[in-house]
Amino acid sequence: MASTAANLVEHVLPTAAPLRQWVLTVPHPWRKRLAYDGELLGALTRIFVSTVLGFYKARLSKEGAANGQSGAVVVVQRTSSDLKTNPHLHVIFLDGVYRELGDEAVFRELPRLSTREVGEVLERAVDRMRRLVRRRELSGEADGPRPGDDAETEDAAGLAAPAVDGRSPPAGPEWRRKRGPMPPLVPQALAFDKALCASLDGFTLHAATRAGALDALGREALCKYVLRPAVAQERVTQGPDGLVRIALKKPFSDGTVAVDMDPLSLLCRLAASVPPPRFHTVKYAGVLAPASKLRPRIVPKPPPGPANDVELSATPLPPKPGGSRYRPWAELLKRCFSIDVLQCASCGGRMKLVALVTDLQQVRRFLRGIGEPTEPPPREPARGPPFWKSRVLRRAAHDDDLVG
Repeated sequence: MASTAANLVEHVLPTAAPLRQWVLTVPHPWRKRLAYDGELLGALTRIFVSTVLGFYKARLSKEGAANGQSGAVVVVQRTSSDLKTNPHLHVIFLDGVYRELGDEAVFRELPRLSTREVGEVLERAVDRMRRLVRRRELSGEADGPRPGDDAETEDAAGLAAPAVDGRSPPAGPEWRRKRGPMPPLVPQALAFDKALCASLDGFTLHAATRAGALDALGREALCKYVLRPAVAQERVTQGPDGLVRIALKKPFSDGTVAVDMDPLSLLCRLAASVPPPRFHTVKYAGVLAPASKLRPRIVPKPPPGPANDVELSATPLPPKPGGSRYRPWAELLKRCFSIDVLQCASCGGRMKLVALVTDLQQVRRFLRGIGEPTEPPPREPARGPPFWKSRVLRRAAHDDDLVG
């Protein structure tokens, strides 16, 4: 998360352009299919991104910036805060368009975004998605096996349903599911819950988060947010009765602040959060796409030397050609937690790496000198699967075979 966000800020996102996050969530009936069908999810992602890019081009044309082009960094998130499978899109768009004026690429910022315009974008995107799904079903692409389908793909489909609904994990091959037609959506009128937010037929679109061109900290924080992992480690704790407790980032509308589940249920939800094979969760579009002719002219140049003034050695390595480079752990710790591990706690001076000790005898001698054990801890004995480990869940499921 920290490394990719740093590369985006320093080498991809233009410094002259403000950023706006557009978040699209899909209806609950479609999530099971999109959880394992990477081809369909990719097609719907392209539709949404091209719809928003088209909005920027048309909207800025009215402001006198004809033939402008915007760009986007697309991140596909796969879970909700309670680890239920919920494929949704977090897309960082350049909040405006670039125009070619001679040899220069000039940026024109979007003057204002209204809630009605967010609703219009959602209506166009949903209409195009419906037509795509309808064409696929009429052509027979949604039914039956496909080239490359195997038991692993079927298992992923079997994990998708319980991970979306929050039910108990699958117990065997009978939970495997073939591809089928997409469930029908319940028609719902276009609604606006709050500013720059719209909902339609189970889809929701949020576009209220923005980072200015001069807000360096806000831009990197936005990149970290869209690239965050499925769950933070500190939110997962050992609960009562052998359960695992996941604390929610924000309480649900019914007052729920944490979710308890069986250990195997947690493992199944984590397995369902893994993307389908050959599906990239970070993509680039518009002027930020790799094939764009404008990209080399608008992306920032790599800074000289290591970022954040982190001194790694007396002679730091130069960045690799192309800008993106390996980021040492010390730099990532400083970016994430403001912890400078290379600063001496006693004198405040700078430390540097002198040598790596790889000889086992030298390592043991050093560990004995500081009072640390020299042998690794013994391996725990093998145990059975943790499915239905909790008697609380057994009683809740009324399973007479398991309650004894």
